[in-house]
Amino acid sequence: MLVYLIRRLVNVAVLLLVVSAITFGIFFMVPKLTGSDPALLYVGKIADKAAVEGIRHKMGLDKSIAEQYFLFLKGLFVGRDYSQGTDVTHCSAPCFGYSFKTEQEVWPLLLDRLPVTLSLASGASVIWLVVGTGTGIVSALRRRSVLDRATMVTALAGVSLPIYFTGLLALSIFVNTLGWLPNNYVNFTDDPVEWARNLILPWITLAFLYAATYARLTRATLLEVLGEDYIRTARAKGLKENKVIGKHALRSTMTPILTVFGLDIGALIGGAVLTEKTFDLRGLGYEAVQAISQSDLPVILGVTLFAAFFVIMANLVVDLLYAVVDPRVRLG
Repeated sequence: MLVYLIRRLVNVAVLLLVVSAITFGIFFMVPKLTGSDPALLYVGKIADKAAVEGIRHKMGLDKSIAEQYFLFLKGLFVGRDYSQGTDVTHCSAPCFGYSFKTEQEVWPLLLDRLPVTLSLASGASVIWLVVGTGTGIVSALRRRSVLDRATMVTALAGVSLPIYFTGLLALSIFVNTLGWLPNNYVNFTDDPVEWARNLILPWITLAFLYAATYARLTRATLLEVLGEDYIRTARAKGLKENKVIGKHALRSTMTPILTVFGLDIGALIGGAVLTEKTFDLRGLGYEAVQAISQSDLPVILGVTLFAAFFVIMANLVVDLLYAVVDPRVRLG
């Protein structure tokens, strides 16, 4: 187990290095190949040539690509100094640079937005995991019943309807018309009850989309598992149906659910873009949209690496949980 964990952590480090190289190339090499200049995004197109050259020197854009990437990696671990003449600005580690538009350090900006995204992703994931898998299990056990058909039709609607439709519809009905729910984010530490009241609508809206997917996946997987030989053997031995389902069938069913859940929760922590934009939640997704619209490359790069880190770590946790959920899986 320990050897497996060490090997996976090494793989995680290598994968993050590859992702950082690719994203760095996209954001800093591609603009040069297309004839644009990242320094102009910082000072604006009407700036004089001396100002552009000063910013290019401060950001290290006058160095070779290899030197730029080395300084970028160095900044992630020990920070980085940005110098322009006699003026020296230090960016603390991990350093993603400074925003082109606000000149704010990117890492503190991401940390400031992270609690909003974590709040949204954690609450919605609990709802969709419980509701989605529960609905899928009931549908599989009541196959071809009225309940099965009704839940699958609802799941199909959930998969088909985009967030910006269901979100705006929910806002219109429950916030603007009925006034039942507020729509102003409150920190959990300030007031946990108001925190939950303000997030219940985004949670349900986001969970409706994902719960539909999990319901369909759980139903299909459980129906397949129930047809396996070891399930028929368990029943032939005289085990009670609840033990056959709970102890044998559901363990095998949870393996693909865990896989998809790891991908989904990792991606959401990187920013639930549409949900955050629809409900005006100033999280990582909202910040990414703003940065893209303003061509703020350091912020986009920071959000991208942030999201990649969470996706990779979520999948590592899922791999470790496989052996817990299904004893047939051996890590080593």
